[in-house]
Parts: sequence; structure tokens; C-alpha cells
Amino acid sequence: MSSNKPRATFWISTWWPVVLATAVICLESTEFMGADHTTGPLRSMVEAIFGPFSDAKWELMHHYIRKSGHFLGYGLVGLAWLRAWRRVLAEHSFLFCAAISLLCTFLVAGSDEGHQAYLPNRTGTFRDVLLDCFGALILITIDYLMISWCQRRHQAAHSSSAQS
Repeated sequence: MSSNKPRATFWISTWWPVVLATAVICLESTEFMGADHTTGPLRSMVEAIFGPFSDAKWELMHHYIRKSGHFLGYGLVGLAWLRAWRRVLAEHSFLFCAAISLLCTFLVAGSDEGHQAYLPNRTGTFRDVLLDCFGALILITIDYLMISWCQRRHQAAHSSSAQS
């Protein structure tokens, strides 16, 4: 008996990156991952590579490392959502799937920051939600540009071989 319904393996392979990305966000949203706990290990790693920093310079560097983590981490979350929605909604446009992906990223980021607002050593800010969504937007845009570029190259190669 044949069915057009996607198999369980399709759903698992489609959504496991989203589940994994969200799980990582949940782990990073704990008291243990607050700035007061990450400064020591991060400083040791950075100073092992670049040499020592003054305390004032380290505080600024630590801030930028953490904010870069927001940007890149949520950029990857956005790509995980995009991959899943493009597989599930294959008949829809990239733009439609990207919009849903950004909405989902916004919901995860808002939940994350809302949760952090209740932790004693964390702060939940809407500014971080915007940074998270901007990271997703930039990585999704890069993905779109790369796909477009690859398609144009493929079409150009196909049309030149057809002319030969």
C-alpha cells in the first residue's frame, strides 16, 4: 500500500536541526551561561591566543564576544528554521519560507530573553531579540544570495553546453 504522506524519517530529518538549535538556546539561557560564569573561561582562551588584556579592555571584548554569539547563534537558528520550512513548504517561495523562519526565530528569541529576565544573573532585553533576528536575517539573506548565484551559474553552464 503506497501513500503520498511523508514518512517519519522525512519529518525527523527535517526538524531535528530546529530541535537541536532550540535546545542549545535553552542550555545557553541558564544562569550558568551568564556573563559572570563565561568571563573566566573565555578570557583564558582569548588571552592564550592574543595575549593579556587589561580588565577594562576585557570587559568590552567579553561584551562583543557575547553579542557576536547572539548574532551568529540566532543566525544559525534562523537557517535551521528556513531549512525545515523550505522542505515542508516546498511549493512556496523562498521569501515566504524566510518570513516564517524569521517569525519563528523572533518567537524563540523573545522566549529566551523573557526567560532570562527572571534569572538573577541575566538580563532579558528586547535589544537582544532584535540582534538575534538581525543575525537570522543576515544569514538567511546570505543563503538566498548563494542559492541565486549557484542557480545562475548552473543555468549559464547548462545554456552554454546546450548551444555547443
